[in-house]
Amino acid sequence: MPKSNLTTLCYIEHDGKYLMMHRVKKEHDINKDKWVGIGGHFEADESPEECLLREAREETGLTLTEYKQRGIITFMSDKWPTEYMFLYTATGYEGEIGACNEGVLEWIAKEKVYELPLWEGDKIFFRLMEENRPHFSLKLRYVGEELVEAVLDGQSLL
Repeated sequence: MPKSNLTTLCYIEHDGKYLMMHRVKKEHDINKDKWVGIGGHFEADESPEECLLREAREETGLTLTEYKQRGIITFMSDKWPTEYMFLYTATGYEGEIGACNEGVLEWIAKEKVYELPLWEGDKIFFRLMEENRPHFSLKLRYVGEELVEAVLDGQSLL
C-alpha cells in the first residue's frame, strides 16, 4: 500500500524547549540531516489525532496527554509528492523517552532552534507558533532545498 500523503508533525514542549529529531538514520529520507519534530504518515482510517498519538508513542515512547492542532501545512517539492501535514504542539505527556529508529531525539531551547539545519519554511511556522497565532494554513513550495513559495492563509509571504 502506498504511503498516505497525510502526515502529522508535532513539537513537544517542556521548560522552554522543543523535543526535536535529528534525522540521521534513514536512507532516502527527504529530511536527511535536518532537525524536525516527531510524526509521520497516516495509516488506514486514522484521524489526525490517532496518527499523532501513535507516532509519538512509536518515535519517543511517550503518551501525549495534552496537545493542540496549530495548523495545516501543504508541503510541496519538485522531488517528492505533495504532503499535507497536520501541525501540533504538545505540552503534556507520560512516560520516558526511549530510543528512536528514525533519528536522534534531543531537547532544544526554543531560541536555539533557528541555528539548526531546518527547512526554511519551518522557521515560518516556528514564528507563528511563538506568536500563538490561531489555527493557520501554510503552503510551502520547494525547488530542491530552496523555498520558492510561502503562502499563509491565502496571502503570499515571499
